[in-house]
Amino acid sequence: MKATETDFQAWMGHVQARMEAALSRLLPQAQVAPARLHAAMRYATLEGGKRVRPLLVFAAGEVAGAAAARLEIAAAAVELIHAYSLAHDDLPCMDDDVLRRGKPTVHVEYGEATALLAGDALQSLAFQLLAEHRLADDPHAQLEMVKTLAAAAGSRGMAGGQQIDLEATGTSLGVPALEFMHIHKTGALIRAAVLLGSACGNSLGEAEKAKLDRYAKAVGLAFQVVDDILDCDASTATLGKTAGKDARQGKPTYVSAMGIARAREMAESLRGQALAAVQGLGGRAGRLVSLADFIVLRKF
Repeated sequence: MKATETDFQAWMGHVQARMEAALSRLLPQAQVAPARLHAAMRYATLEGGKRVRPLLVFAAGEVAGAAAARLEIAAAAVELIHAYSLAHDDLPCMDDDVLRRGKPTVHVEYGEATALLAGDALQSLAFQLLAEHRLADDPHAQLEMVKTLAAAAGSRGMAGGQQIDLEATGTSLGVPALEFMHIHKTGALIRAAVLLGSACGNSLGEAEKAKLDRYAKAVGLAFQVVDDILDCDASTATLGKTAGKDARQGKPTYVSAMGIARAREMAESLRGQALAAVQGLGGRAGRLVSLADFIVLRKF
């Protein structure tokens, strides 16, 4: 059952506020040496972003009846990986961007070297959190959580997807090649968010795990398709990052591959796939249903 829009907005605001407080607590304080590095880590992570990945952790956790205290740590780990990736992606040697979440990018504010180190340290902290907090009743299950996040961030996941993206700049890719790239670059971490959230709770059956996996893969691709649409269709002020940059840099996108109308159709199709995947999970999947709608229908 889908939650009402008012209920969903209230839940989303609650999780976002909880995660802002948790991340602020879990990150090193800015006055602790080395102060400049810690300040850059906090700058990269706090006060911005939709927190889609933490929202997915909490929503998937509801399916498994997970405790909020566990979900908070798992969500923080995923978000720290995401924040590190943005700090690195924005560097001149990567996407060379100057605006992120409505403020100067980390390397603009703190310099390239500190931005690089901040990303490194955020990634390390993510795995430290997974290791030092009890997130699952079975130690083997928690070890699998570490493995899931590591794989999602590595060469067969997000980092590999970024490499493919770099190599594809200035070329024309068809939809299958775009899907392969974004299953890794964007989808892998979104999938990890869902899997980690569900792993924090009661053990699920294989059929239920498969439903969540299909959902995660669909919303992961949908997120990127909508991102490509918004890059063409929304303003810099709305997005909080430089609009139209993909086209100017010659990056292949779903819009360049199929046009904006068909890209919208694809996003809607993926939304349908995500909703179909969690049918049968009942009210436990209500937040996941609402998040699929939010991801596809969002305007920023």
